[in-house]
Amino acid sequence: MKVSIITIVFNNADCIVDCLKSVQSQTYPNIEHIVIDGGSTDGTQARIAPYFPKLGYYVSEPDKGLYNALNKGIRQSTGDIIGVLHSDDLFYNNQTISEIVHHFDSTKADLVYANGLYTNRQQLDRVKRVYLVKSFKPHYLYFGWIPLHTTIYVKKEVFTKYGLYSEDFRIASDYEISLRWFGQNKLIKSHLNKFVVRMRLGGKSTTLKLQKLKSSEDFSIIRQYKLFGLLTLSLKILRKIPQYLIIKFIKYY
Repeated sequence: MKVSIITIVFNNADCIVDCLKSVQSQTYPNIEHIVIDGGSTDGTQARIAPYFPKLGYYVSEPDKGLYNALNKGIRQSTGDIIGVLHSDDLFYNNQTISEIVHHFDSTKADLVYANGLYTNRQQLDRVKRVYLVKSFKPHYLYFGWIPLHTTIYVKKEVFTKYGLYSEDFRIASDYEISLRWFGQNKLIKSHLNKFVVRMRLGGKSTTLKLQKLKSSEDFSIIRQYKLFGLLTLSLKILRKIPQYLIIKFIKYY
């Protein structure tokens, strides 16, 4: 199976090369890396240029936000499986995509989700937060459960059947589309109990400045999906606390 990895970037010259190298270091042979740049002005484009020959698709132009950029990438993708790797982030190791594809093959899933790590922005070996999930049960959604979005991989036909990212939200459409997917009983979902991504803290939705906006948008989405309102939102936020506390008890390297 062919895997399309979508990376969106805007003014992230410091990190984009690590992201590109992480994709190109994968042992899985059939990867299409799609890079959507929002018209960066900080030298990001020059950092990407040496990698053009190995990219499946690249464009640099203004967009209407991160979900508009992701949707551009999805429309250009030709893979059987689609996943997202943001420009701040790296795969857990060079076997990650092979493990994900093997899990799709063995489970016949439409959607695979896994575990992730948040790291210090400069020191990627310093883990600050561990995002573990367990096998999905529908009632979990009412209690704030949702996998880390960059650990979710789906068959391309999932986007065809259930739609692209909503562009009505600035920062929380990954939550909305995740609820859309996990709320579909017909989709076969499977948990890969491995780490698949290392995310630098300080991304679009991890800064304190944007948490208020994210919570507001999350609440709108929770109401849209008729969950438990403020209870669901509160539990979704509180789920982060153990992720900081369990670091010393988890083997992640």
